[in-house]
Amino acid sequence: MSIILKTASELRELLNQGQITSVELTQQFLQAISTRDPQVKAFQLVDATGALEQAEKVDAKRKAGQPLGALAGIPVAVKDVLCVKGQPTTCSSKMLENFRPPYDSATVEKLRAADAVIIGKTNMDEFAMGSSTENSAFMTTRNPWDLERIPGGSSGGSAAAVAACLAPVSIGTDTGGSIRQPAALCGIVGSKPTYGRVSRYGLIAFASSLDQVGPFTHDTLDNALLLEVLAGFDPRDSTSVNRPVPSYTQTIQQPLEGLRIGVPKEYFEEGLDSEIQSAIKQALQEYQKLGAKLVDVSLPHSKYAVATYYIVATAEASSNLARYDGMHYGYRAKPQSGEKLDLIRTYSRTRAEGFGKEVQRRIMLGTFALSAGYVDAYYLKALKVRRLIKNDFDQAFSQCDVIMGPTSPSAAFKLGEKSNDPLAMYLSDIYTIACNLAGIAGMSIPCGLTRTGLPIGLQLQVPPFEEEKMFRIARMYESVTDWHTRRPQLVLGK
Repeated sequence: MSIILKTASELRELLNQGQITSVELTQQFLQAISTRDPQVKAFQLVDATGALEQAEKVDAKRKAGQPLGALAGIPVAVKDVLCVKGQPTTCSSKMLENFRPPYDSATVEKLRAADAVIIGKTNMDEFAMGSSTENSAFMTTRNPWDLERIPGGSSGGSAAAVAACLAPVSIGTDTGGSIRQPAALCGIVGSKPTYGRVSRYGLIAFASSLDQVGPFTHDTLDNALLLEVLAGFDPRDSTSVNRPVPSYTQTIQQPLEGLRIGVPKEYFEEGLDSEIQSAIKQALQEYQKLGAKLVDVSLPHSKYAVATYYIVATAEASSNLARYDGMHYGYRAKPQSGEKLDLIRTYSRTRAEGFGKEVQRRIMLGTFALSAGYVDAYYLKALKVRRLIKNDFDQAFSQCDVIMGPTSPSAAFKLGEKSNDPLAMYLSDIYTIACNLAGIAGMSIPCGLTRTGLPIGLQLQVPPFEEEKMFRIARMYESVTDWHTRRPQLVLGK
C-alpha cells in the first residue's frame, strides 16, 4: 500500500517507529501534489520550502528525544480563509489577492504547536460563499472521483486535497455545510464542531454567528485527533467557550450502549435522490445490527432553514465585508485614462471589480435585509425562526442521542450544472444548514457509492459539545464497513 494512501494515525505510527522520516513523508506528498494537482486544482499555494524546513525540525526533535506534538511530522493543508503569517491569504478573492497577514490564525498556531507540517493553502469558494468551489476568483477545483464534477463547497479544495491523497488531513470551515457537504461528495470524513469549540481568531469572517473551523480526514480516528488539537478556549475570540477539551481519541473505540438514533421524516421527503436514500437506510440498518434503536423524530421548522440562513448569513456578510473598500488594504480600483475617482466612485468600483458575482449577490441580499423598513420583516423574523429551529433540535435530542440522515440531497453534480441557478445551488445545503443555525455539532462520514461510483455521505448531528459521543457513534459504523478505506481511481492509478 502506497504510503500516501494511509491515514494520519497510521503515518504517525510509522514516524514513531522510525520507518520513515517527516522529510521523506513530506516529499512523498509534495510529489503527489506535483503529479495530480494540475488535474484536481485543490491548492492555491504549495509551500514546499517551508514544509520541508518544518519537517527537518520535527525530525531533529525526534532524533534528540525531545517531546513531540500530537501531529509531529504530519502534513496538513489549510483552507485559504485562515491567516498564515507572511503567506498570501486570499479567500480565493481578487479583493485579497496580495494580502499577507502579519500573524497566524489560532488554528495555524495550534497546528504549529502540535508540530504539524503546513504544506499549503487550499482553494475555496470566494469568501466561503458557495457549494461547489466554482466561485473562486482563481481556479475551479475538481472532484477526485470524477474530474468533470464539483468537489462541493465552500471548502472544496481542502476536501479534494484529502480525497486525492495530496495531504493526509486538511482544515476547512463550515458556515452552512461547507465542511460536511464537500466531505460527503469527496468520500471522506468532515466535522463541524459546536459553535465556540474552535477559535475563530484569524479566520476571515463570512457570517460570524455561523462560521466554525473543522477537520477533513480519511477516517473518524484522524478527525478526533485533529479536533483534539484544534479545540479549546481562546480569549481573543469573544465567542470561544471556556470548557475542557475531552480526549476524543481515548474513548473513540468504545461503542455506545443503548444508542438511540433519531430519524427525521423531513430528511426523507421530496428532492432526495433515491440512491442516496437507499444508502442512508442501509447505514441505519447497520446501526440496528449493532444494537441501536431507530426513533422517529420531527424537525418541523427545517423547511425554513435555507430561507432563514440566506437572510442571517447574508446580513452578517454584508456587515463583515464592508471593510473591503479599497482604502485600508486589499484591492483598489485604478482610474482609467483621463478619469478622476472620488471617494464614492473608488469604493463602488473597487467592490465591483474586487468581488465576484456570488459575493456581490449575497452582499446585496444582506444589505437589503438590514435596510430601514425591512429589518423587522426579514432579519429580525429570521432570528426568531432560527430560535424555533434550535428548539426543534432540543426537542428531538430529548428522545435520541444522535440525529442521522443524508448530508447532501444528491451526489456530486457536473461542473457548471447549477452555476446559472443560484436557488438550485443553495438547496445543495438543505440538510446541513440547520446545524449551523442551531450551533450544534455535526459530521459527515462515507456510507456508500452510487452506481456511477460517486461517494455518498451519512450526516450525524449531536447536541452542543457532544463531539466525543459523535466520534464514538461514527466509529461504530466504520468498524463494520469499509467505505472510509476507499480511494478514487485517480489515486489508485488503475
